Amino acid sequence: MSTPVFPPQILPPWVRSLAAGVPEAPDDATEPLPPAPLGTVYALGEDVGWVVPPRPFELLFGRDEANVNIPMGVKDKRISRIHGRLICHGAEWTMRNEGRLPMLLPGDTMLLAGQERLIEHSYTPVYIGDLSEAVHCLEIRLIGGKRTPDDGAADDETAVPGRHELSPVERLVLTSLAQRYLRGLPRPQPVSWRQVADDMRRTAFAQDRSWSEGTAARVVSAVRERLSSPEYRPRVAGLLRDEVLGEPLGNALNDNLIRALLQSATLDPGDLAALDG
Repeated sequence: MSTPVFPPQILPPWVRSLAAGVPEAPDDATEPLPPAPLGTVYALGEDVGWVVPPRPFELLFGRDEANVNIPMGVKDKRISRIHGRLICHGAEWTMRNEGRLPMLLPGDTMLLAGQERLIEHSYTPVYIGDLSEAVHCLEIRLIGGKRTPDDGAADDETAVPGRHELSPVERLVLTSLAQRYLRGLPRPQPVSWRQVADDMRRTAFAQDRSWSEGTAARVVSAVRERLSSPEYRPRVAGLLRDEVLGEPLGNALNDNLIRALLQSATLDPGDLAALDG
């Protein structure tokens, strides 16, 4: 008996979520889905979804609805025109962030610009946008077992609101502090002040001051105070001691600062070049 053909296809409109499992058609559905082979990926955006069996294939998602498979945040310029892609390499699927804003994955992990990650055989909700404002969700369910955007008009550039100005020395100190996040490590935490001081002693800024753990901590503290000031716009919450509960307090404050800088695309993996160089 021949194996039923299962081509890549748009999900029927009765599919509203992937959270409960593989979509099952209601009794009155006129567009039932055939059984999916192992390695099939389901991906559902705000209005459009796809199901693709394991084969060389790419699904693009972003706000340029004319040139992506799954439109997301069509009227939200924080979302890049092509913000990401799901890529089948034959037997496995990966997701790559092509946009400016990070993608927030389960386990409080961020997929930053230019990073690519293997998709697990399970349900994976992916959030894009500032979690304190509107967010856009791409649902992905994997059954176990580069396209370049057109040059648009100047006013069609992706808007990344809330980016924070940092001096060159602040940027390098914070890149060192956030290097585990920028390298895409699972469940990252800030590195120690000793590590930051050691990193700074190997840079051109070693000639400007004597770097110690306290020196590095003061640079970061000054940034936290500036970004949390009531006069600062956009003010960043969660950087003051009376705004954070739990211990260790200092680590929580630094984690909040790093995530704010990543979420606003103030820091991105490209900053590692200055640190590693």
